[in-house]
Amino acid sequence: MSWRFALTPKWLVRHVAVAALVVTMTFLGLWQLRRLDEKKDYRALVEARQEVPIANVEAVVPADEPVASPAVEGVLYRSVAATGTYEADDTVVVENRTYNSAPGGWVLTPLRLADGTAVVVNRGFIGYDRSGEIVAPEPPTGRVTVEGLVFPSQAKGRFGATDPTDGTLTVLARVDLDRYAAQLDGPVLPAYIQLVTSEPAEPPPASGAPELVALGPPEVDLGPHLSYAGQWFLFTTIAAGGYALLLRKVARDEVRPSSA
Repeated sequence: MSWRFALTPKWLVRHVAVAALVVTMTFLGLWQLRRLDEKKDYRALVEARQEVPIANVEAVVPADEPVASPAVEGVLYRSVAATGTYEADDTVVVENRTYNSAPGGWVLTPLRLADGTAVVVNRGFIGYDRSGEIVAPEPPTGRVTVEGLVFPSQAKGRFGATDPTDGTLTVLARVDLDRYAAQLDGPVLPAYIQLVTSEPAEPPPASGAPELVALGPPEVDLGPHLSYAGQWFLFTTIAAGGYALLLRKVARDEVRPSSA
């Protein structure tokens, strides 16, 4: 067999293209495995924090820490209880959220605790009404006790909408506690509660209005990352192996006329 053809410019370009394809697909497979490891770590963290007994939110979330501090990160996904009074007039909606593939938003309302500190409660998901609007329902009145999980403030990533820095907003792009706290009176805890139960319960929706659904514990499903990684590695093997077979066939064809 003669392999001289493989050093011609035409084939060198093909070598580079196939190598780039193999490297890219290998990278994508490894990326899927990294995402799987991240989700495993996340699930282990959530499950471990869920084993810690429930406690009052004031004893769990440090009041004087910034939202991104290690002290706050150390208590995320803990089960907590909070008792206070909802400040219904300060309710906001976080738009562009989904629940079971349905579009809608999250309803946030500050709960004012006995010491004057407020904790933001994500009361749940609500869909669009008949007019195509997201209307936040009124929270329970009077003294309310909620139980839920500690969740972190959300920061804007590379993409996504930006909330105005001034004014009183009724709609937020994300659960940005620093931005939300800027329009609330008094101190606000640097993490929020994702509601699981409420006593008294949320009022039933008006006739024809969408229901407010508590989000509960976070999703800990590992997803399809392992199967996706396997697919990318299979594609890599097919590309590399197929190209090697092609080169071998061409090399054989190169010498066939001279040996006839």
